[in-house]
Amino acid sequence: MRYSSWMLRLAVATAAFVSAACSSGADRAPTPDSSATAVAAGSGTPVMSLLGEPLPPRPMSAEVRAGLEAKLEEARAAYDRAPLDADSIIWFGRRLAYLERYNDAIGVFTEGIEKHPNDARMYRHRGHRYISVRRFDDAVADLQKAADLVRNTPDEVEPDGAPNARGIPLSTTNGNIYYHLALAHYLKGDYEPSLAAWQEALRISTNDDTRVAVTDWLYMTLRRLGRDDEARALLTPITADLEIIENSAYLRRLLFYKGQLPADSLLVPGQTDELQYVTQGYGVGNWYLAEGDTARATEIFDRVLATNYWAAFGYIAAEADVARRRAGTRATD
Repeated sequence: MRYSSWMLRLAVATAAFVSAACSSGADRAPTPDSSATAVAAGSGTPVMSLLGEPLPPRPMSAEVRAGLEAKLEEARAAYDRAPLDADSIIWFGRRLAYLERYNDAIGVFTEGIEKHPNDARMYRHRGHRYISVRRFDDAVADLQKAADLVRNTPDEVEPDGAPNARGIPLSTTNGNIYYHLALAHYLKGDYEPSLAAWQEALRISTNDDTRVAVTDWLYMTLRRLGRDDEARALLTPITADLEIIENSAYLRRLLFYKGQLPADSLLVPGQTDELQYVTQGYGVGNWYLAEGDTARATEIFDRVLATNYWAAFGYIAAEADVARRRAGTRATD
């Protein structure tokens, strides 16, 4: 396939996505060119929000971009040397995603599925990036397939693309599959299947970082289902002295739910890392929503959406809630 044909297919895929950001899983992205050079040369297909707006590239320093581009070139070269190797495919796709080239990454993982149809990791990573581009039905389909493939198999530590301060990978392949599956259901507003997947993710969690992240989303899901007593019971083992390396925002959210931190301490614009602000902001907004204060929840969700961290799960969740609210308002006009 020529490069011009690849770009034409990207244009077609973009048009389809704009009209069906949350469409049926049957509307799959087109199979990409198998040429890694064509993918790596592309500028990336733009992502549309659930509110029908294009999501602009996030600013990053020249130094950070240069580092990510260098890693991408290394991954592309490894793929060129071994295009059938599963790890080469996965890292090529992951490196594209770190540069917010999510649709290009989806294309690479699609190729990986064609070459390795029984490798759960391909579905796990493509499902994750379907979440990034707001294709939740496709994400559910991929992540459920991944869950089916790993059922009754040993779990494995998943290598980090951006190591934490201690250089300790904290997540696992199976854990990430269930985490993202639960999230995809949650973003669709399908809380019962989300609950089941969160419970499995919590069952296989192996450290405090993953436990607080899963517990937080599980708490929010139970609140959406009106199961408030079960949600409160989840908070019993949560204490400020848990050993947290990465997920301090989730711990702070849980301590807020317990009444041990005030809401304002989690929402300090300009004094909190933007990702932390988005993550903490969604949790606070969701808590107000569960308490029946829709106006306060909406105000906080709007503040989250005023940031530019649109790939963060808290941002996507706030966007989904705002989109549903607006759709409901239009339906009653």
